[in-house]
Amino acid sequence: MTASFSHEYWTGPDGLKLHYRDYAGPADKPPVLCLHGLTRNARDFAPLASHLAGKWRLIVPEMRGRGMSEYAKDVSTYSPITYVADVEALLSGLGIGRFVSIGTSMGGLMTMLMAAGDASRFAGVVLNDIGPELGPAGLERIAGYVGHGRSFPTWMHAARALQEMQGEWFPDYAIETWLEMAKRTMVLGQNGRIAFDYDMAIAEPFNEAGGAAPPDLWPAFEALSDVPMLVLRGELSDLLSDETVAAMKARHPLMRAVTVPRVGHAPLLDEPVSLAAINELLAEVE
Repeated sequence: MTASFSHEYWTGPDGLKLHYRDYAGPADKPPVLCLHGLTRNARDFAPLASHLAGKWRLIVPEMRGRGMSEYAKDVSTYSPITYVADVEALLSGLGIGRFVSIGTSMGGLMTMLMAAGDASRFAGVVLNDIGPELGPAGLERIAGYVGHGRSFPTWMHAARALQEMQGEWFPDYAIETWLEMAKRTMVLGQNGRIAFDYDMAIAEPFNEAGGAAPPDLWPAFEALSDVPMLVLRGELSDLLSDETVAAMKARHPLMRAVTVPRVGHAPLLDEPVSLAAINELLAEVE
């Protein structure tokens, strides 16, 4: 089932026009804020939105330079600090004071940064394959592909390219899954070629020293110590280690950690184990 949503827009603090999907849901529950990863967009959460359709309101912003959001005029603003300021403007404009955050990768970093400002707003948190410490192998791998402006003549060519790049971390994916992934991460351009749906310039700040994440996120993570939390880790992840998850658990004893088998960075949130764990977290929020 494909969940229905409305296309909405808001304005970032510097005047940039930004896009979000708004999936309708009950007004008596806190909305679920879904924050995507570095090279992703709102389509990333389509499977989860279909699963939660009608049960929760989902707000899925696209960060500047992704999807239907405007590209930044100043590439230095492609940073987690700026993305957080953009999302804070969205929440303020919508009058949302309390919410659940589901953050994949960079979206999880944003969640922790937002918690450093005011953790009392969080009714619950899901960190999808991300924590306060990032694996150097994963960062190096991401740096190796982000910002490379490849394009493809057909969707099948695009799917095969994704499989070639990431198949080692998702060994069980059939070509149909890679095709779905291509259609969620890429777009058909005016030139008839299929390309990744983000501004290639996001790579510039990311590849600078310390550009992937702010230093020492442990205090921001610890700010969430009283908030119901789920951490999902892909079994094959090279960005979130078992050791980091154990350290997170030690600092947040109520945190639930779930390993998603046979996937790397990051789970798609359509896996049965992921959906079951998210259901449990949301039931606790209710």
